[in-house]
Amino acid sequence: MQPLMERISGALAAVRNPRTGADVMAAEQVRDVATTVDGKVRLTLLLAPEDDATLVRDVRQAVEALDGVTDVRVDVRDPAQSEPTPARRAPAPTMNQPKAPAAGGMGRALPVMDAAPQKAPPKVPEPVQYPNLGRIIAISSGKGGVGKSTVAVNLAIALAKAGKRVGIMDADIYGPNLPLMLGVDAAPAVRDEKIIPLEAYGIKVISLGFLIEKEQPAIWRGPIVMKIITQFLRDVAWGQLDYFLVDMPPGTGDAQLSLVQATQVHGAVIVTTPQQVAVGDALRGVKMFERTAVPVLGIVENMSYFENPETGKPIALFGSGGGERLAKECDLPLLGQVPIDPRIQEGGDTGRPIVAAEPDSKAAKAISAIAERVMQRVVERYG
Repeated sequence: MQPLMERISGALAAVRNPRTGADVMAAEQVRDVATTVDGKVRLTLLLAPEDDATLVRDVRQAVEALDGVTDVRVDVRDPAQSEPTPARRAPAPTMNQPKAPAAGGMGRALPVMDAAPQKAPPKVPEPVQYPNLGRIIAISSGKGGVGKSTVAVNLAIALAKAGKRVGIMDADIYGPNLPLMLGVDAAPAVRDEKIIPLEAYGIKVISLGFLIEKEQPAIWRGPIVMKIITQFLRDVAWGQLDYFLVDMPPGTGDAQLSLVQATQVHGAVIVTTPQQVAVGDALRGVKMFERTAVPVLGIVENMSYFENPETGKPIALFGSGGGERLAKECDLPLLGQVPIDPRIQEGGDTGRPIVAAEPDSKAAKAISAIAERVMQRVVERYG
């Protein structure tokens, strides 16, 4: 059998950039390929803003398919930041152009903009591995108001009811809702310089809402967000977990980038509602995770329909088919559809999530089925 590095080169030579038509090896888009004796592979992919983000997935899957490869990590960089642009030489003066003043003259030549020293791009911190956290899953959405936190909380409880050791981190630092939704609100203790997470419904939870006053606004920029997320990962006594869920804020901003820079995220679950405006925003969330080499496990469509209590027929209050269309467009599975149930909202306001309070309801059963599919997707990818 050929050495692993040669087989990696051969596999990547078959991956073509849809924009240019060239394979990623010939185009020198792949750099810094490194392997370990136990089959772990790490490489850098130069991805221009106009390139399709699915190229990250294609590169990762091409290497994952090779015999002997146990893990693949793709670091994505902008080509413009990978190599400094060469300085442009100023044109020689012509007869109609004034010459630069002599060294002893009164004036001085103006600097050419392109000849200015290039600043090195800011160094991105190396992600830290936290094996005790198990599989780290980001629960995300493109926009607010789609029930992302509701799905995250109930999904965590469903995983715990399936016998898994589960922790959940509230990374929505601008609107931390987990204390209210889980019915826990106290200042966590500190023991041996570690924050002790609170517990509810068999899961461990940490939230900024435990640490600040309810009316205190979180007016923080990126560096502070990164510090909070890193502290919640590193300085909380989580113990040994099987699944670590992260309730992300809406959108594709500082918190999402901070999380993927702070640690390896094993997968993302994208929550949307059926209407097109939500699906469009969710698509950007999918592309963001693909661009940062985080595998998207699938799509959850929340608020899918309302069941008529008299006839039992579903009523599509917010349209229909949005989650399925997004899943097909992104070549991802639709993990499940959660119906509208007033008890979901009531449970979120009173700290009694529906999976725990009404386990036989259709909404609770739908979320439990989604939890099973998430576990199946994780096992398929990581074993």
